Amino acid sequence: MESKSYRADDIQVLEGLEAVRKRPSMYIGSTNIKGLHHLIYEAVDNSIDEALAGFCNKITVIIHKDDSVTVEDNGRGIPVDMHPKYKKPALEIVMTKLHAGGKFDKKAYKVSGGLHGVGISVTNALSAVLKAEVRRDGRLFSQTYELGVPVNEMQDKGPAEGTGTRITFKPDPSIFEETTIHYETVAARLRDLSFLNPGLKITVMDERDVKQADYEYKGGIVDFVKYLNKNKIAFGNVIYFTKEKNSTKVEVALQYNDGYTENVLSFANNINTVEGGTHLTGFKTALTRCMNAYAERMGEREIKLTGDDVLEGLSAVVSVKLTEPQFEGQTKTKLGNSDMKGIVDSLVNDAFSSYLEENPSTARLVVEKCVNAAKAREAARKARELTRRKNYLDSSSLPGKLADCSNRDPSMCELYIVEGDSAGGSAKQGRNREYQAILPLRGKILNVEKARLHKVLTSEEIVTTITALGTGVGEEFDAKKLRYHKVIIMTDADVDGAHIRTLLLTFFYRYMKPLVENGNIYIAQPPLYRVKKGKDLTYCYNDEELKKIIGEAAAELNLVSADAKTARKEEAGPDAEGEEGEESGQIAKKVKGYEIQRYKGLGEMNPRQLWETTMDPGTRTLLQVTIEDGVEADQIFTILMGDQVEPRRQFIQDNAKKVVNLDV
Repeated sequence: MESKSYRADDIQVLEGLEAVRKRPSMYIGSTNIKGLHHLIYEAVDNSIDEALAGFCNKITVIIHKDDSVTVEDNGRGIPVDMHPKYKKPALEIVMTKLHAGGKFDKKAYKVSGGLHGVGISVTNALSAVLKAEVRRDGRLFSQTYELGVPVNEMQDKGPAEGTGTRITFKPDPSIFEETTIHYETVAARLRDLSFLNPGLKITVMDERDVKQADYEYKGGIVDFVKYLNKNKIAFGNVIYFTKEKNSTKVEVALQYNDGYTENVLSFANNINTVEGGTHLTGFKTALTRCMNAYAERMGEREIKLTGDDVLEGLSAVVSVKLTEPQFEGQTKTKLGNSDMKGIVDSLVNDAFSSYLEENPSTARLVVEKCVNAAKAREAARKARELTRRKNYLDSSSLPGKLADCSNRDPSMCELYIVEGDSAGGSAKQGRNREYQAILPLRGKILNVEKARLHKVLTSEEIVTTITALGTGVGEEFDAKKLRYHKVIIMTDADVDGAHIRTLLLTFFYRYMKPLVENGNIYIAQPPLYRVKKGKDLTYCYNDEELKKIIGEAAAELNLVSADAKTARKEEAGPDAEGEEGEESGQIAKKVKGYEIQRYKGLGEMNPRQLWETTMDPGTRTLLQVTIEDGVEADQIFTILMGDQVEPRRQFIQDNAKKVVNLDV
């Protein structure tokens, strides 16, 4: 338990707020959607620090209808008494001064995520309006700010029960490229925090869509690993060990499963260190050493396990809490404390070695899996060499079916991966040859969720895709060699198209994940309807757009099968290419003068239509594939593409009512 002394004289001021609005990216990383959500995390981290100090067990985050956000806790409350040096309430100092906080001398907080003391003041500076309410000393205190500047003196609102802080803010639209808060992103962060702080209850509510989630995991990171391995076949129980040295605490939980991908998360003072750092390096080094030692005792002396081999099928959480964390930048994505490598290495080496000795049956399963991973790695190397000799993986020898673009600047180029030769033909004719490349794929590619790399390299369509992209795969993967900075999946708007799209996304997520993380993967949005009335022609991309155009006629709409070729010829003219042999579309009888065609396949559009609706940068709609919640994304791929049938059946039942345009 920390000292209960947390008053104005605990607050130290290092500098003012002036630079924040001029250079916001220096403090929150960027002004895009990540920076926007960082405002919330800074406010939440203050509440988490109260929980770490032992004074808070409940945090509530509310996303309001206008995209303003409230973060409330039942901690001690920000001090409100007069600061002895600045002659202003401590609340105002904390909210308006950069590097002002109670975390520098380690009296009020021994461990904290908001180390730099810039958090809540930066949130304030980059908010159009922020209201701070504090309950402490039996009273309710309040102060409002605009663009970081107080609009009134701190006010005593009268008697109040309990203690805590409530911050409500609305991000400044003049600073951020987007101000729409993503519920899933916020919920993922709060879920992780609840795992890392057993006994803390965190609630997130979204008033826009009436969503709510309550997180409370008393098992801590053991429950976290169980969650990571949900719907997977796990080996043995979750292995957990912890160690405290001086003021540093290390926790590690891990469990292997029968899958082929790793899911290792690392945290320092509750901050998700997505770029790893010394604590993660220590963990991986010790794990590899332990596995090699045990494999040798099992008689596997010819194979030397690598770090990648021992990570296959591993779900793990490494969490450290320390008094003086050294992060790279304010956004804290990599831990740099040199001593953490040795501390974590020592703990994992001793504890995991003992576990392997005491649990021989599980140990043998795990080590055999690692040995098989090493053999598969060697098989994949040979498969790469074989395919390279055939020029399949040689970026200087591009696939014959690829219609490349003339521009050689990757930042200007885009690759359309198109379902089927028919649609590929239309796309090749309709594209802008300078910067748009077309790669038609035939049929459904291999489901890589159930295959190691050497098996993946037997799929001709996947190898063709790898070669076209130029990045290589596996140990040779290099995102810097990507030949097109926009990789666009373009499939039909039917069940088969959705399946092909999911298979491609699974491949990119499992074997080229940096492309997803860097925002290189997109999904094309072809129109669902072609609406014609007289000479007026409109394309609709969903049912809502269709209803807006045809109004009351929507109630009378009844799509019937008909030959769409006549309609396409009529619009394209007598000199149009690529019309012969196309599939029949679906066209409605005229309804109150409207003629409506429902597109099921890309091949139903002639080249000009495909360009106008789906490929022209001036008119098209692309969905960028991002990872808002890596843990949830992993679970969805496991459910949809993994071996377990029951979770997939449950997923279908839970989401059946959301399906539209089902082909039966």
